[in-house]
Amino acid sequence: MCELFIKADSDLWESTTRSLRIDRMVTSVRLETYFWTILEEIARRDDMSVGQLLTRLHNESIEAGHDLSNFTSFLRVCCLRYLSLQVTDDIPKDKSVPISTLNAPQLLKNERAYRAQTRASATVS
Repeated sequence: MCELFIKADSDLWESTTRSLRIDRMVTSVRLETYFWTILEEIARRDDMSVGQLLTRLHNESIEAGHDLSNFTSFLRVCCLRYLSLQVTDDIPKDKSVPISTLNAPQLLKNERAYRAQTRASATVS
């Protein structure tokens, strides 16, 4: 089982730091290559650069009252949720479909229901 993970391209988990400007403040974000690749895909879907996507995620999270003291963890979870929502077909695998055109309230409802069902199954097992 572990061979699938152990023998993967080690470049995937190599960390890279990128500098960006959020609200006129320069900051650095350090993530593994694989997460940068996913963020690039998400940004491309809505014709944004990664810098624009990260700025938007940061600003909208702050507006929603979230504590972003660990912004890199937030970004990793965003990437994992993106992939997870594709597995459940809540986000189309067709990369030409912009994320901004999706029904976010319905997707969040579906995701919560799926997670509740998964937790219930785990406690029964």
